[in-house]
Amino acid sequence: MTTVIVDYESGNLHSAEKAFQRMAQEQGHGPVLVTADPDVVRKADRVVLPGDGAFPACQQALFEHSGLFEAIEEVAIKQAKPFLGICIGMQMLATRGLEYTETKGFDWIKGTVDKIRPTDSSLKVPHMGWNDLVIDTPHAVFDGIETGDHTYFVHSYHFTVDNAAERLAHVDYGTDVTAVVGRDNLLGFQFHPEKSQDIGLRLIANFLNWKP
Repeated sequence: MTTVIVDYESGNLHSAEKAFQRMAQEQGHGPVLVTADPDVVRKADRVVLPGDGAFPACQQALFEHSGLFEAIEEVAIKQAKPFLGICIGMQMLATRGLEYTETKGFDWIKGTVDKIRPTDSSLKVPHMGWNDLVIDTPHAVFDGIETGDHTYFVHSYHFTVDNAAERLAHVDYGTDVTAVVGRDNLLGFQFHPEKSQDIGLRLIANFLNWKP
């Protein structure tokens, strides 16, 4: 089983690569490849789309790599193989993003990415640091994970899904902030699993073992 982490020059992928490689080895899975080659992506058994920075910039960077989005879409939508978006990689699954300017997303999970607006003025944006997950919808990715387990976030915008059943987990930050989205073979983490210590590694292992 080959897992591909898509490299479209959006952030440092070193820690993500190491975390996925470690868990793939421990779980007895095949190689983890970091690539921008559409042909390699098309042959993957699982695809991970990370993203750091701003929604419009990530979207532009991805589409500037000729054929790369089409390869991701081939695997995730047409072949329905397991897909995971991380941080901005999750946000791009939305219908649209409103960071700086309105930007069309993939529209794979209906919803809008908008600025976090905590009701408590003492809570600063960006939402940065550890926060406790609240599991909304049971899912195989939460095997061994419980409400109250914490993961590491760095973001100013969050994904409000249209279908509540597709918000799998959230955190409280003066308002409900979506932490995990999913439907069918698609998953998205707003937090960084590679920076979330043992809980993050467990979530990565669960994704690698997941059979939607």
